[in-house]
Amino acid sequence: MDRDFTFRLRHLFTGLNRCEISYMTQEHFSLTTLPNRYHFFDLIEREAEKHGAVSLYLVDVMRFSDISSAFDYRAGDQLLVKIANQINHVFHHRLLLGRISGDIFGLVFSGESSDNQLRERYFKLIEHFKTPIFVNETAFIADFNVGCSVKTNKNTDVMTLVSRAESALKLAKSSKLENFKIVSERNLSSTGRGLALKADLTRALNNEELELYLQPKVDLKTLQIVGSEALLRWNHPLDGLLFPGALIEAAESYNLMNELGYWTIHRAISMLASLNMSGINLPISVNLSPSQLYDSNLSPKIKSLLKYYCVQPNMIELELTEDVALSDSILVKRQLDEIRAMGISLSMDDFGKGYSNLSLIKDLDLQAIKIDKAFVLELKDNPVNLAIIQATKIIGDSKNCYTVAEGIETIEHLKLLSNAGVHMGQGFLFSKAVPLKDFIKLYQKGDFTYLLEDNTRNQA
Repeated sequence: MDRDFTFRLRHLFTGLNRCEISYMTQEHFSLTTLPNRYHFFDLIEREAEKHGAVSLYLVDVMRFSDISSAFDYRAGDQLLVKIANQINHVFHHRLLLGRISGDIFGLVFSGESSDNQLRERYFKLIEHFKTPIFVNETAFIADFNVGCSVKTNKNTDVMTLVSRAESALKLAKSSKLENFKIVSERNLSSTGRGLALKADLTRALNNEELELYLQPKVDLKTLQIVGSEALLRWNHPLDGLLFPGALIEAAESYNLMNELGYWTIHRAISMLASLNMSGINLPISVNLSPSQLYDSNLSPKIKSLLKYYCVQPNMIELELTEDVALSDSILVKRQLDEIRAMGISLSMDDFGKGYSNLSLIKDLDLQAIKIDKAFVLELKDNPVNLAIIQATKIIGDSKNCYTVAEGIETIEHLKLLSNAGVHMGQGFLFSKAVPLKDFIKLYQKGDFTYLLEDNTRNQA
């Protein structure tokens, strides 16, 4: 067997069979120094009693069995010990670390955490493990699926917390869009709620409760709006404005992704027609559901919508995840060829988040490569991130396609990305996603050069 294969771990926190845990105060030389499942649960309970709220992550190391197949169980144990020690290094003393079954770890953080903070920890962990781990002189890239649950209610017991984390991990494993899921008291925490959400989503599709918001894409040199990304919002009659997480989660769980995906494309093309009527000739990008690429009616439906609304195909851009863009499926490749033949642009979303096979990327016809926001958010503190962004820019230039950075939140982000030659960007520095009428107002203001002027005045 080839000993140079790449071992990947896309899921971070997973199910519970045996759990072992530790404080971050020691380096482990053996898995036996990690506390077992029952001790781990005791530690969670004590931590919750002490701080009132805790967050539990279950981390699943993917394709771990490849190690034992290629080497032996000792090599597998050595890899797990290195992963545990590196997790300790990433978060220092701020967590409890546990081992749950053969290739599953658990992490517990004290105190209340927003969904953004929960995700930031996930991105921090993923970013760290992009560096290879060496076992038996062979390099392995750790990749994970992660499920997270949160306890803020004193009446929530540890086993409920664990059960929710397991449910989140299952969602992460089954999702083609994201390797991280959260199930907590703030969102889907029971089957009953999930079924209710399915009924709600079906009603929402029929009753026009769904809406597309537009987030501006900005030229990083001129600071003019040059396009937008369409993002789903749900005007739920009881819960208010919901963001894509719960919406997509429900659609994926109940096989409604195709219906939701076609609604999104239909609405985006109709919005293009509205923009044209307002004298605005800007493209809109739409995230394409992976399941839609396995539907042979995809291309004919898009072609029919473009014709109905009298919209030019080059005004629509479809964003694909890495795994979909690089798929070996004959059907997917045929669909992508048909889409390109219509004149529709394709872009690769969240580049660098997954595992990019560069030998496949070189043959892929793309209009844009979107740099995952995880690289942008820590741009200042991690020089490796800038190197990755610069390398992505070189790849984009060689393929004659644009590079687009997500997650631009500060003037410093803007300057670093602009100096690196990144063409376009989007993020809260410019604007969050807004309704169509507000996007038109943003465009009519001109550009975002006032941000630099404001920054100069503040520094004076």
